[in-house]
Amino acid sequence: MDKQGIFWGGRTSRRCMLAGLLAWGAVLPGLATAALPETVQQLKPSVLMVGTYAETDTPRFNFRGTGFAVLEGRHVLTNAHVIPEAASLIEGRRLVVQVPEGKGKWSQRTALVVAQDVSRDLALLSVDGAPVKPLRLASADQLREGMDIALMGFPLAGAVGYTAVTHRGVLAAMTDVVLPPPVAQALSPRAIRQLRDGGFQVMQLDVTAYPGNSGGPVFEPDSGLVLGVVSMVLIKGTRESALSSPTGITYAIPADVAAEFVRSSKP
Repeated sequence: MDKQGIFWGGRTSRRCMLAGLLAWGAVLPGLATAALPETVQQLKPSVLMVGTYAETDTPRFNFRGTGFAVLEGRHVLTNAHVIPEAASLIEGRRLVVQVPEGKGKWSQRTALVVAQDVSRDLALLSVDGAPVKPLRLASADQLREGMDIALMGFPLAGAVGYTAVTHRGVLAAMTDVVLPPPVAQALSPRAIRQLRDGGFQVMQLDVTAYPGNSGGPVFEPDSGLVLGVVSMVLIKGTRESALSSPTGITYAIPADVAAEFVRSSKP
């Protein structure tokens, strides 16, 4: 018996203790982490880079955000704010996605915008070429405050390289999409549109996301089920402070909202 009154015993007792810890792992989210590495490897081929391409640009590929395959694998879900304005797609510049082919290789596919919902910050793209393994979207009743989550994307992709990165976190709360500002002048055009179109609840995540994570999947660590789409990050001041002093608070569009958008947008 140790000083805390815990008897460690012999080999049989240690086996019993280990069995008990494994059983607790099924209940305590902090211990149930063994499946995440396998889940990451399963999801990586379905998580794509979204950007523009032009022979005259430097670099030729201009990364804008993350997306992931849905439906039959020839459509990509991302954020509306990831999509460039039509005026910027001048002759010779086009919207593309980069599909991972393994060992640092990428397959570039031309993409077309099927639908956009600016108020919900969602966009659906169609892409050419072979289908990509689609990810599954969760229903509303599968979101539980306090549950473990992970997100995947390409944070700071242009600066640190094109590698899909995974971060773990917690679904801290389901909250209204428009937070009441201290003064009317603080209402952005996007917030005004959301107020006009009708608010909905978003996922507030206790995890740090960075520029480049936008449009990436928030998923359940064990199953890989997509719980939401990364949309925005709470910052303390300027956009640069998101890098130097992140708040650790990220917002995502719930998967059921995204699923309804996909269903209504499918041609």
